Amino acid sequence: MQPITLVDLPRGASAQVVALHGVGPERQRMVDLGILPGTIITVEVRSPLGDPTAYRVRDTLIALRREQAQQVEVLLVQGDRS
Repeated sequence: MQPITLVDLPRGASAQVVALHGVGPERQRMVDLGILPGTIITVEVRSPLGDPTAYRVRDTLIALRREQAQQVEVLLVQGDRS
């Protein structure tokens, strides 16, 4: 299965983080929010214009802008058909 970014996930889909491509403060923010390789993330709510999007990370709802979500590489969770 080919990795995609968080931006490519449809609402309701879950995926496992495989890599972070941000640098500096952007990358540190992701780490502080609990977005690390192995973490499961679910797309919860997209704003009407698609930016930002709310994601569930470790029982916490966080919002990421499109530019930030493009830096998170993920694989769909097995069995997720969203």
